[in-house]
This record gives sequence, structure tokens and C-alpha cells, in this order.
Amino acid sequence: MQTLRIVVLVAVVLALLTGPAPAQAPSIKVGFITDLTGVAAQAAKDMVNGLTMYLDEIGYQMAGRKVELIVEDSQGRPDVALSKLRKVVEHDRVHLVAGVLFGHLGYALAPKIEEYRIPGMITTAASDDLTQRLKYRWVVRTGWSSSQPSHPFGEYAAKTLGYRRVAVIASDYAFAWEVVGGFQKTFEESNGQVVQKLWVPLGAMDLSPYIARLRRDTDAVFTMIAGASTIQFFKQYQDAGLTGKIPLIGGGPAVDEALLPQMGDEALGVMTPLIYSAALDTPANRKFVKEYRAKFGKVPSYFSETNYTSGRWIHEAVKAVGGKVEDREAFLAALRKVEIPDAVRGPLKLDAYGNPIQTIYIRKVERNKEGELQNTVIVSLPAVSQFWKSSPDEYLRQPLYSRDVPPCRHC
Repeated sequence: MQTLRIVVLVAVVLALLTGPAPAQAPSIKVGFITDLTGVAAQAAKDMVNGLTMYLDEIGYQMAGRKVELIVEDSQGRPDVALSKLRKVVEHDRVHLVAGVLFGHLGYALAPKIEEYRIPGMITTAASDDLTQRLKYRWVVRTGWSSSQPSHPFGEYAAKTLGYRRVAVIASDYAFAWEVVGGFQKTFEESNGQVVQKLWVPLGAMDLSPYIARLRRDTDAVFTMIAGASTIQFFKQYQDAGLTGKIPLIGGGPAVDEALLPQMGDEALGVMTPLIYSAALDTPANRKFVKEYRAKFGKVPSYFSETNYTSGRWIHEAVKAVGGKVEDREAFLAALRKVEIPDAVRGPLKLDAYGNPIQTIYIRKVERNKEGELQNTVIVSLPAVSQFWKSSPDEYLRQPLYSRDVPPCRHC
């Protein structure tokens, strides 16, 4: 009996000393919306792969809290995307909304994110005005703005490549309009002329009628056909006997690594600008490419890298607020202050409008020593702003790039 009293007394003392077991903090919930079905399904898969690769590396833990990733398929449709946003915010009670692939979906979701007053991280959709004239307070972007790589490339095409007359063939939607618009503005400011603009319905798979209409008296053709349609475009451009006769240049996603493995010699020599290349020869990228290939059996695309880096971006912001993501104002402020000097793609930080200032790479499709197609980096242009060489005030006085802006004065 005396022994029992001693045991009970020891147990009581230990309980008083140690106290109750600390309650496990609830998970940090991230709602991730992308287009897992449709013309950009591979790119969307790469987005998810990039983010989950980073989360795997940190054991799905940030600031001592578990991270729960909720992935939703927007099917490339604004109505579905809005429905999925409503679901993750109102039902799942996420602390951050992220993802979004297509530019027009970015434009559809941003006002609703603003209405919900929840931090929104656009990792891929490049719609210019998300971080320009519309001034969304609750939206930050970790990818790029559509015209951002095009501005230096238009100047490069005129001044370095020596092109004077260029025809354009591109998908008929907001992202392609802005990619083309940025190129046309600086190309023409550098004494070049865009002499034709052909707009192709988004998702169209037979591009031959449009290719037949391309002018043959040009120095190059600029293309920004979206998703799987671009694979068909390059093949049909070759079938028309134009490969090797009229050089192809274009927007970076046209020959992104999400699509390159499905292309052949028809893509060789194509030059594009973008924020990333899997062939970027830096220690950080070589490590990333090696680990990504081991995990997913393919080289990473820009869609992979920007979402991997977005995972790190979220982590840095969560650490900055000590894991207290329920304080939305503080979490948003932390997201806007993150700087990553050693990101896989190179140094980046946000400007005052929430868009990254970052390196733009001008690339050329070549075969590597293993015979794979790659985007060999030709020129690296550091610290490129979405406003190019203008001040924000000066830049924002011009109209948003659109189907008819800049006008095709030389067509």
C-alpha cells in the first residue's frame, strides 16, 4: 500500500512538472488551382510537380506546422476556376490561394481573391495587368508578366539578330496578345516592322490554313501558339517547307521543356526569351535538374521551376510571421517582402507592384550531347523589370497590350 502511494505521488509530481502535452498546431492550408485537363495539362502537371518537390524536401513542414496542399482542376475555364476558388476558401478554409496557369483565368480570379481578402500567389499566369494598372492588393506574382521577356527580346531581334520585317502568328487570347505586344513595341522602337498579325483560335489543332497565309517576304516569324497546339504548329510549319527558310522566334512557352520532349528537328534554331531554361549552367540549376529528373523522369520546365521557387517563397514568408498565417495582413506583407538571391532561375525580388524583378534569358533550341532538345542560353539579362526601361508611371500611361495594341501600322 505504501508503495502504491509513492507511485501515485511520483506520477502526480511528474504530471505537474511536465504539464499537458502541447496541442498540435493546425495545418497550414494551401489551395492550388491549375488546369490539369485540357490543352495545358502537361504544363499544369509540371506546376504541381515543382511545388510538391519543394514540399517533399521540407517534409511538408513550415515553422513547425504541417502543410496541407489542396489541388483543384480549373479545366481552363473561368467559371470552373471561380467555383474551385470558392471551394478552397469557403469550404477548405485555406490560408493561401496559389497556382493559376492561363492569363485569362488570372484576370477572372484576381477580383474574387481581392473580395475574399486572402493572400493570392499567382505562380504562373502572366497577365500583365494583374501587377500593373489594376493594383490588386491581395495578389502577388512569383512568375512573370507576359510582356516582361518580350521587351528585351524585341530590341534583341532588331539590334542583334538584324531582323527588319517580322510576321506574327499567335493564339487569340490575352496572354498571347501581351507577349506579342511587348515584342512589337520594342522591335518597332528599334526600327523593325511587324508586317502581319494572324490570330489563331485557342486550342485549334489544324494550323495549316493560317500558316498558308503567312507572308513569305519577312526576315522571321514570331509565334506564341499555346499548349499542345504549338507542337502541331511546328510540324505543319515544317510541312509547309518554311523550316530553315524563314526563321522562327517567339514567346518562351512555345518551346518550353513541358513540350520540347515531344518535338523534333522542326524546333531546332527557334529563339525565345524566358525567365528560365533547364539548360541554365549554374550550380543551383544543375542540382535542381538532376533531382527533378530523378524524381519525375524528365527535365523540369519553367512551370516546374517557378512553382518550386514559389514553394520556397511561401516558406520564407511563413517563417517571417512565425507560422502565424491566420494573420492575413501580416502574411501578405511577408509575402511581398521575400527576396531570394539564390533561386534556381537566379536572383529575384518583387517590385512595388508585386511582380518579380529577375533575369531574362534569351535561348536557342539546340541538341545537347545526349541528343535531347534544350533551350541553350545565349544571353542573360539581369534585373529586368516588368516596366522595362520606363518608370512605372510612364509605362502605365500607355494602354494595356491587346489584340490591336500596338496597332499593326505596317500590315
